[in-house]
Amino acid sequence: MHVPFLDLARHVELLRPQLDDAYARVLERSRFVLGEELERFEAAFARYCGVSHAVGVASGTDAITVALAALDIGPGDEVITAANTCVPTVVGIEQAGATPILADVDPRTLTLDPADVERVVTTRTRAIVPVHLYGQTTDIAPLADLAAAHGLVLVEDCAQAHGAEYRGRRAGSLGRVAAFSFYPTKNLGALGDGGAVVTDDDGVAERARLLRNYGEQERFEHVLRGRNSRLDELQAAILSTKLPLLNGWNERRRQIAARYGEALAGSATTTPHEAPGRRHVYHLYVVRVPDRAAFRSALSERGVGTAVHYPVPVHRQPAYADLARPGELSVAEAASEEIVSLPLHADLTDAEVERVAEVVADASRT
Repeated sequence: MHVPFLDLARHVELLRPQLDDAYARVLERSRFVLGEELERFEAAFARYCGVSHAVGVASGTDAITVALAALDIGPGDEVITAANTCVPTVVGIEQAGATPILADVDPRTLTLDPADVERVVTTRTRAIVPVHLYGQTTDIAPLADLAAAHGLVLVEDCAQAHGAEYRGRRAGSLGRVAAFSFYPTKNLGALGDGGAVVTDDDGVAERARLLRNYGEQERFEHVLRGRNSRLDELQAAILSTKLPLLNGWNERRRQIAARYGEALAGSATTTPHEAPGRRHVYHLYVVRVPDRAAFRSALSERGVGTAVHYPVPVHRQPAYADLARPGELSVAEAASEEIVSLPLHADLTDAEVERVAEVVADASRT
C-alpha cells in the first residue's frame, strides 16, 4: 500500500458537491471582491476563534504584515519570533518595515522559549510573534507576562493552529491580534492563497480593513497608505463551506496522532509532546529521529511518504544569514537535523493509518 504524505486531490473529491455549490453562489452573484461571501466568512471565523473581528486578506504572510502595520509597528522597531519558523513569518515582519529578531525554542514542544525571548528584548522591541507550530500553541502565559512588563504586544502566528487551544481558549484569541493562513494544506485551507487578521480590538480591526484595500475609507478617499491584500469571494465561499467541518477534521487528526504515538511508544523516535493545558490539532505530526536520511529511506521503500518542516532554520538560509546569533539558537538548529513529518490529515483511511503506524514502528526498531 502506498501512502503519500498528502493528497489534496482526494480532499477536493470528497467535498466536490459542496465546493461546486460554493462556487455557484459566487458566480450567480458575480461579485468577486469584498462582497457578501467574505462578510459571512469573516463573521463566522471570528466567532470560531472567540474574537470580535476577522479581516480577510490575501495570504498568511500578508496577515502578519497587516496585523503589525495596524498596530503602527514598522521601521525602527524590532519584532521577536521563533528561529524554527517557516520563512513567511519573517517575510511578513520585514514587509511591515520592522526588523525580525530570532529566539530559540523549547526542546520538547519546539515552540518559542519565553526565557530566550526575554534575553533578546531591547529598547527597540515592539512585539513578539509566537508561532503556534505544527498545530500546538506556544506557552502564552509567560510571554504575556513578559509583554506586559516591557510594554510589548503579542501577535500570534496561527498559520498552523486552526482550532488549537491554550487553557480552554482558541488560537487567535490569546494575543492583541493574530494572523491566520488558509493555504490549501492547512487544517482549514482554501483552494488558493488566503489569510485573516483576527482581533478583539475594534481600532486594530478597522485599520486592518483599511490597510488591506489601499487605505480606502470611502470610494477614492484614501486615509492610510495601504496595500492590495483582499481575500476574494471565491476563497471566502470555500472557507465558509469548510469551517463547519473543521472541528471534526481536527478530532480525526488527534485520533491518528494517538495511534502513531501508540506505535512509537518505547522506540528511539521522539514523538510530539502535547503540553499540559494545550490542545494540539496536529497540522503536522513531527517526530525526531537520530538518522533522518535512513528513517525516511526506510519509509519510502515501503511506500510511506514523508516531508521535513523545516530542514534549514531561518538564520541558516542564505538570504537571512544576518539574523544568526552564533551559539544561541542551538535547539532550533539541532531539531532541524532530526525532524520528520509523517502523513497525517483528516482524509487518511483507517487502513492507511495502520500501514503508516506499522512501517514507522518497524523503522524505529531498526
